[in-house]
Amino acid sequence: MSRNSSSGYDRLITVFSPEGRLYQIEYAFKAVKAAGITTVGVRGADSVCIVTQKKVAQGHSQDKLLDPSSVTHMYRVTETIGCVQTGHQADARAQIQRVRQEAAQFRYKYGYDMPPEVLAKRVADMNQVYTQHAGMRPYGVTMMLCGMDDEKGPQLFMCDPAGHYLGYKAVAAGQKDLEAKNMLEKKLKNSPTLSYDETIQMAITVLQSVLSADFKCSDIEVGVVNKDNKGRFRQLDEAEIERHLVAISERD
Repeated sequence: MSRNSSSGYDRLITVFSPEGRLYQIEYAFKAVKAAGITTVGVRGADSVCIVTQKKVAQGHSQDKLLDPSSVTHMYRVTETIGCVQTGHQADARAQIQRVRQEAAQFRYKYGYDMPPEVLAKRVADMNQVYTQHAGMRPYGVTMMLCGMDDEKGPQLFMCDPAGHYLGYKAVAAGQKDLEAKNMLEKKLKNSPTLSYDETIQMAITVLQSVLSADFKCSDIEVGVVNKDNKGRFRQLDEAEIERHLVAISERD
């Protein structure tokens, strides 16, 4: 077998190639992009906003009989933590069910809600296990977590199929993640302090720009965590999303 050949190594999750690569993990990252959905998260001074496209993954989008209200990539984990899943949605449902169980068990055992960073680390630990057993495969999904920590304030984390997790000021995942990250870097270059409305509008603006689209309120899902709302995670309704879309169009 040629040392540069991936033949054989791409079939086994537990074997490194001679170049030090695990091909099945790389394929899991490609599955996240292949879903054709982009997600953006932004952390402000006292809030966090996550925004994603409200559409089904590629391969199902031509079904005209689909009920749009049944499509979601955004989930509540606890009262103060929410997440958005980008990638293979069957994997996303399985993962969110496990994550909710972990959060509930923590609450039962310790008597208080699981902090966002502890939950992000637990998700990453679970994802890492799926990279080292032959009878498993990695989840083809990236989880973006937002929450309010009693001590650290608003927090934004992303957990990937390889088992990495990191905290971010702003982050993107999915098909156009690189373009979105570049735009976020430029907008946050001087580390501005973002208000609640500015945080939401920046996330929506970046997603609109990288997709070259003018959104209707039914095209996106917006989730927020805000100190003024006792740190509770909630999704904005269409009227609230429309208000922010109008504000963005008037500003531009």
